Amino acid sequence: MAQQGRRGGRIIGIDLGTTNSVVATMEGDRPIIIPNSEGGRVTPSVVAFTPKGERLIGQLARRGAILNPTRTISSIKRKMGTAEIIVIDGQGYTPAQISAMILGKLKADAESYLGERVERAIITVPAYFNDAQRAATKEAGQLAGLEVARIINEPTAAALAYGLNRTQREKVLVWDLGGGTFDVSVMDANDGVFEVRATSGDTFLGGDDYDRSLIEWLAQGFYAEHGIDLLVQPQAYQRLLDAAERAKIELSTLMVTTISLPFIHADAHGPRHLEAEITRAQFEALTAELTARTHAPFQAALADARLTPQQLDQVILVGGSARMPLIGQVVRELSGLMPHQGVNPDEVVALGAAIQGGVLAGQVGDVLLLDVTPLSLGVEIIGDRVHRVVERNTPLPIASTEEFTTSTLNQTDVEIHVVQGDAEAASANFSLGRFKLDGIAPAPPGVPHIAVTFDIDVNGLVTVSAKDEETGNAQEVILLARGVMEAPPQLIGLPTDVLSMTSGERRVIDAAVTPPMALAMMGRADALVAQAEWLGINAQPPLDFFERTALEQGIARVRGARATPAVQEATLGAACDALEQMAQQFAQRRHMHHR
Repeated sequence: MAQQGRRGGRIIGIDLGTTNSVVATMEGDRPIIIPNSEGGRVTPSVVAFTPKGERLIGQLARRGAILNPTRTISSIKRKMGTAEIIVIDGQGYTPAQISAMILGKLKADAESYLGERVERAIITVPAYFNDAQRAATKEAGQLAGLEVARIINEPTAAALAYGLNRTQREKVLVWDLGGGTFDVSVMDANDGVFEVRATSGDTFLGGDDYDRSLIEWLAQGFYAEHGIDLLVQPQAYQRLLDAAERAKIELSTLMVTTISLPFIHADAHGPRHLEAEITRAQFEALTAELTARTHAPFQAALADARLTPQQLDQVILVGGSARMPLIGQVVRELSGLMPHQGVNPDEVVALGAAIQGGVLAGQVGDVLLLDVTPLSLGVEIIGDRVHRVVERNTPLPIASTEEFTTSTLNQTDVEIHVVQGDAEAASANFSLGRFKLDGIAPAPPGVPHIAVTFDIDVNGLVTVSAKDEETGNAQEVILLARGVMEAPPQLIGLPTDVLSMTSGERRVIDAAVTPPMALAMMGRADALVAQAEWLGINAQPPLDFFERTALEQGIARVRGARATPAVQEATLGAACDALEQMAQQFAQRRHMHHR
């Protein structure tokens, strides 16, 4: 019988994935996967609402998706931390609420298997998730009736499972390509101590994108032959989605596969069938741009860790998408190492989360996890710039304080704008929130001492406080309580009282001025997002569920690129080009329907 923990018994480990989710626990001195109620080891991260009002979760929801496509929700993880609302039968659900339904099933399956109540869990997130996304994940756990004992990064969890019983010192790189996100983490593993040195990633790159490339290829071929657009037909789209995923999986072991979808369309001219053959080489060519996007995070993580590929000892592949042969080839070319084959890419993250649960519950000893914050944190200063208080890849937990001051005579309050990211322009980073410190004693400019403290806990969640050292007045904002990721603020209408930097140790208040280059670079992105959102609302005939989802993901990519650390014009331009092309395709389809 497993040893009980100090508080509330065992702590399960949950990998809440974009495509599939997995739950695990410690059994004795080893982690095991808990099967779901259907007997499977992985649970599809899918929620469906039937016309009769029933709610289906997991495999049952996935099986019924073809007949119930507009009421089936998948890949909700990509919307975590956003203000998105999913409306079914007039009822609105946040991404956290949908994720809570998935977590609720995992919790119920664990309780059924273990024969005991489960109240606490470790939940994993992509290493590159920001504060809002982590907060939404914690909220989902709480809504599911779980105390979230810890949020840990997926690559770190994988390394825990890999190195639990290894005693030698190693420099390990974890390459985690899942259904919707991509992470690279570099860490030192030494006899139970796992210290993350650096992490990087792309929260809009994963197996879903590879599937979508194949779907577009199939749909274009069908349109060329029959003049029929399958992408505007929900049931046909869902069949394409299922077939594309199967073909992708088959091409991991086969050199060629056939996609056969009989009766994919029927009209007055009779039924139409889709049959296509695709080789592995064709698929790799179709998705070459996606694969190329994995290079930059790999190089960034190594650079931040101050390592060369030759200094790595092991590379661990994580995530179902990492099974694609080309990914293994890319990893070998970049690292010069054969990826470690001793872990199951689909299960290793949940197993690592269970180990961390065992550590907190007192079941596992001599294991220490030291992680880092993936993104820098700071405050907006004059000129739309950022003064960073906590640099990316700083070990957690961390508390860091900087001192600021005022710029005008007898100024009695200041507004503090907290941002997360590594772009030079404040407006190009994620806005975590604004709060005001008032009650400052009237004084000449530069005299007040205002201490701003960032406190980041082991979960990567942020609390920010400000204090006037003379009066003792203080204000605190716990950013994890919001759980909503704002788009970067508009470039006009910014408050004039923003923190600005001087050559001294303290900073003063002044008016913000947006650099012309940043304005031009982001102006196109803002315009395209506005146009795409207008299309999503006003298109006639309306966008179907799948078009709307694709458009929303395109918008999210642009916003993500706009707020990505060290934003590059080429990266933002590519995201804008893709969104513009998608919007034009959707608009052209509607024009074609009206002809």
